[in-house]
Amino acid sequence: MDTVSIQTVSRRTGLSAHAIRAWERRYRAIEPARSPGRHRMYSEVEVERLKLLANAVRGGRLISRLVHLDNAELRLLESFSAADTNGKGALGDGSGAHVGLEPLRFDDGLAAVENFDTKALEHFFQNAQIKLGDQGMLRNVLAPMARKVGDLWRSGALTAAQEHFFIMIAKLFAWNLTRQYHLDSRAPKIVVGTPAGQIHDLGAVIVAATAANAGWRVALVGANLPAFELAGAVQSFGACALALSIVYPDDDPLLTRELVELGRLLPEHVRVFAGGRAAGFYATSLEALGAKLLGSLEELDLELDAMRRRPRHS
Repeated sequence: MDTVSIQTVSRRTGLSAHAIRAWERRYRAIEPARSPGRHRMYSEVEVERLKLLANAVRGGRLISRLVHLDNAELRLLESFSAADTNGKGALGDGSGAHVGLEPLRFDDGLAAVENFDTKALEHFFQNAQIKLGDQGMLRNVLAPMARKVGDLWRSGALTAAQEHFFIMIAKLFAWNLTRQYHLDSRAPKIVVGTPAGQIHDLGAVIVAATAANAGWRVALVGANLPAFELAGAVQSFGACALALSIVYPDDDPLLTRELVELGRLLPEHVRVFAGGRAAGFYATSLEALGAKLLGSLEELDLELDAMRRRPRHS
């Protein structure tokens, strides 16, 4: 059977080589053969399937909801999408994955928060996920909206109840993103949480979803954990990385001591990442811990990707 390289598949499907590998690794969309040199080699059947999947994703659907369809079903989906584009009809598959071309407005999400409208807020998040994908939704919608809601609460424009409502729905949505990935048992492991005194953990949940999307196995341990608990979780889980979300308060003298203790307890090989609204206020202590201070989810994604590519030694 004739086969082609990943570079040829990328050219013929419009997918990046990274996306092709990710769809294979996370979703088992295809199972390419390997050359004697262990390079992936793709059959024409696999190229055709990747084309169909790519077209469906470009139409606004989620790859995680497409991989279980066979090629005939994907072609049928493609025909419905073409009819919808021409104004002749729409596909209603009951999954909520196709919601048309609704504009994505932050004001809609904030209105849902103000009105305690669970359905509207979930729909806003889902619409963002469809348009931007998981990582785009986390980076460009959920994280900035969390900051905006926090600012509005601090200014008195939102009540504490409204802020808590947003946090609960956002945490559930972000955590559910981590459950759709089929990760290899050999995937690297990361522990995510907040140190003692830090009781806001939405940022940690968003980081956990980002890491899972990047192919990491995640242990989300929650908020307000002392140094020995964080270090114990890293050891028990066998993690090679620890991510800390530090949001509020920004002037806790006890946190400095906790970070020093964490540095004493963690194995030297464990990489530590820290981010969040208040992380910069503890920059000196974090640097002493050996932590990498990150300013965005994009930076975290780059760091995790670089770690995945390094050879791991037992």
